[in-house]
Amino acid sequence: MALPPLVEPAAELTKDEVERYSRHLIIPDVGMAGQKRLKNAKVLVVGAGGLGSPALLYLAAAGVGTLGIVEFDEVDASNLQRQIIHGQSDVGRPKAESARDSIKEVNPYVEVRLHQLRLDSSNVMDVFADYDLILDGTDNFATRYLVNDAAVLSGKPYVWGSIFRFEGQASVFWEDAPNGLGLNYRDLYPEPPPPGMVPSCAEGGVLGVLCASIGSIMVNEAIKLITGIGEPLLGRLMIYDALEMTYRQVKIRKDPDTPKITELIDYEAFCGTVSDDAQQAAIGNTITALELKEMIDAGKDFALIDVREQNEWDIVNIPGAQLIPKDRILSGEVLSELPQDKPIVLHCKSGARSAEALAVLHKAGFSDAVHVGGGVLAWIKQVEPDKPTY
Repeated sequence: MALPPLVEPAAELTKDEVERYSRHLIIPDVGMAGQKRLKNAKVLVVGAGGLGSPALLYLAAAGVGTLGIVEFDEVDASNLQRQIIHGQSDVGRPKAESARDSIKEVNPYVEVRLHQLRLDSSNVMDVFADYDLILDGTDNFATRYLVNDAAVLSGKPYVWGSIFRFEGQASVFWEDAPNGLGLNYRDLYPEPPPPGMVPSCAEGGVLGVLCASIGSIMVNEAIKLITGIGEPLLGRLMIYDALEMTYRQVKIRKDPDTPKITELIDYEAFCGTVSDDAQQAAIGNTITALELKEMIDAGKDFALIDVREQNEWDIVNIPGAQLIPKDRILSGEVLSELPQDKPIVLHCKSGARSAEALAVLHKAGFSDAVHVGGGVLAWIKQVEPDKPTY
């Protein structure tokens, strides 16, 4: 079921705009009225990363008049495999500024507004206030629930996408949808998964081109909402498998048990970036990368265990480490193989997974086990800067 157009048409298109958007204008469903709605639309994209990159470029190319970008990060070389809005010369630059410059190359008629901040409960409502539609391209659960709840409270629709390895998902959420099919992200995922259960793209990887596949679907949904054409993904979850080249849909229904959203909360605490057990285990049992280097140089006898995955190990590893993936520790299958006669030092990429493994070891009686805060990333930065990062 098509929804009424989200945006009123702009007064006119200039001669240059008519020429630029002519391939839209000759589509009867879009036409002059639809293109004027796109020109008058204000769309906020949360994140200028894997999904935000193609989304921003195609929204700009489509003629969306105002684009807001929420992004506080800087461009890293590891981003360039999929974040196509940035280039080699942008490494080290703020992503928001890099994205703005690329958008201006695609379409100089687009107004770009930068929100170079970390979105949280204290600022999200003010940021959302001036926009008609939100696109959520974030990769962490805390921000996803924050965006959802803020969209519900502000009465705005938003398009959501998610990617991991070879699979992507997309949907549209709008609690106040005029067709009465109002849904929000919590109707699909009432609660976040337990900390550490679902690896991020930084931990598990993502096929770069998958970002374009899902990002373009998100823009397609945005155009449909703005212009009032087609049937949006409201009430439907689209799942794409790039290896099998299949699309399938799952119907989403309003969950009567979903609590009504009345206020914003502490989303980091709600999603538990790491579990309470891991946080407690890390207190007083965290060493720095430099302290690990000192232990190695002093010839101390200890077991250094890398809890990442084999493919991460193949990219870069710390000399002397033994690879035992976190899941094997959490399941308990390798506890009997761990040394009882020497201290154990755990590490991962950044410290989150090793803290989870540390909590399990402490409960199993390895009370002197510690982990490396910052993991391999800290080791590369502080000890071996010539090694590759990822």
